Amino acid sequence: MNKLFHVEDSMIFTPSRLLVIAGPCSLESEAVCRSVAEALVKLRLQWPELNLVFKGSFDKANRTSMSGARGTGLHEGLGLLQKVRRDYGFPVLTDVHERQQIASVADICDILQIPAFLCRQTDLLLAAAATRRCVNVKKGQFLSPQEMAFVTGKLKQGGAKEIWQTERGTTFGYQNLVVDMRSFAIMRQTGYPTVFDATHSVQLPGAAGGKSGGQREFVGPLAQAAVAAGAEGLFIETHPDPDNAISDGPNMVALADLPALLERCLAVWRAVGGGKAKAAE
Repeated sequence: MNKLFHVEDSMIFTPSRLLVIAGPCSLESEAVCRSVAEALVKLRLQWPELNLVFKGSFDKANRTSMSGARGTGLHEGLGLLQKVRRDYGFPVLTDVHERQQIASVADICDILQIPAFLCRQTDLLLAAAATRRCVNVKKGQFLSPQEMAFVTGKLKQGGAKEIWQTERGTTFGYQNLVVDMRSFAIMRQTGYPTVFDATHSVQLPGAAGGKSGGQREFVGPLAQAAVAAGAEGLFIETHPDPDNAISDGPNMVALADLPALLERCLAVWRAVGGGKAKAAE
């Protein structure tokens, strides 16, 4: 049994495997979802050490401007996630923005995600916790890592069956985020696994022209550093053609580049005691 985490057999997270949440920013289309899922199947076969979760958003509710595409919508998006879950066998994750979405999402998805901007919304947290699904909550760009104890505390009080917490950088001046590598050690003191959002952490929020920019060339170095610093999982948005994706293209990883990135991260994970060493803690 892991010293830090109470892990039951029914939980999705396991300390003996590196958690990787991967998928397109927006669910966008069935073709994109299947392309990504098929690539993840190959990674699952190549590296059993990976604990893969498919992610995708049905609504990009916090777009910079009204002109930004918001995605498939709830009904179509959940249909796509259901197909991925059924046809490829991955647990699936999506964001919830409003309490009234939660029941429908919990019927399909294994993990409900609370977006960073909404991480202090008590009623949303409690409603997600009440589903008894796994809840992944992103640390707001405006919070210190110490404050995540209050966020996860709400989920615990709400009866959440499984809780993950995700670091996605902290606002630094205007249009920039920085990642404090101490965050993983601090946040995991809550007793819950900590994930690093490698792609949103390189986002350049609110850039000129009403669209956020990004620096995807830094996804790899930051992801490897986060694993070395103690992150138990990685959140990586990926797309067959990021430059033509409907959202977050500048910070998404090209699907063709994902295997090499994960291979490097796995090497770091093993070097710092991943796998058997972690399972034996």
